Amino acid sequence: MRSIALTAVIFVIATSANEESVTLPSFLRVCHQSDPKLNECIKEAVQKIKPLLADGLPEFDIPSLEPLHISEILIDHGAGALALKSTYTDIKVYGPSQFVLKSVKIDLKKDRVRLKLWLPHLRVVSQYSMNGRMLMMPISGKGESCGNYSNIDVTVTLQGQRITKHGDVYFNIKDFYVDFVLGHATIKLENLFNGDKHLGDTMNSFLNDNWQNVAKEIKPVLEDNVAKIFKKMANRIFSKYPLNVILPD
Repeated sequence: MRSIALTAVIFVIATSANEESVTLPSFLRVCHQSDPKLNECIKEAVQKIKPLLADGLPEFDIPSLEPLHISEILIDHGAGALALKSTYTDIKVYGPSQFVLKSVKIDLKKDRVRLKLWLPHLRVVSQYSMNGRMLMMPISGKGESCGNYSNIDVTVTLQGQRITKHGDVYFNIKDFYVDFVLGHATIKLENLFNGDKHLGDTMNSFLNDNWQNVAKEIKPVLEDNVAKIFKKMANRIFSKYPLNVILPD
């Protein structure tokens, strides 16, 4: 969810062919592989299409960002202070369209893209079920989850590879890495411990008082899940265009 700016970057790259081969929409700024300021060009192009991302661009498999819908995230972590099995469904993420793209770095020789972005605030609402331990404390419940996250710094790195299909060379994302740093977080889990209000309020207070430790434990699992979601989305976009169309020589 925090990598949505990468989807915008991929969209710009994947439709930045020369004008002779593709009729480009008027909102898209064309960037060329030979441009010595390619990174800056793509950054400016993303800024130009940013206002359109809230409603999405379904013809390019870019979903609506306000809210961003994610069907399901599974967490199964069985070691250390976090021994937890949990499922989040019907996830709605509010705020991703407000991202600030700080930098883009494209290494064409190594087929690598790295970008840095910042998000002022995300609100995440979902249905959850969980059972296990968090920071060695037993936790169980099923109901609505609401989280608020602010001042988020995100670094995204993708490693591509070139594959041949039907005689054409396509770009495919092999590895996708996400690293995020939260400035602050609050969370509310409804119906913990079968609706026991006292235990539920105590656990919610404990989680919020220790949000940094909770985030540290769950961060690798969340980053991996987010990376999988956006890797799949990005490869759907890249599979539409051969490499010589995406970035002509």
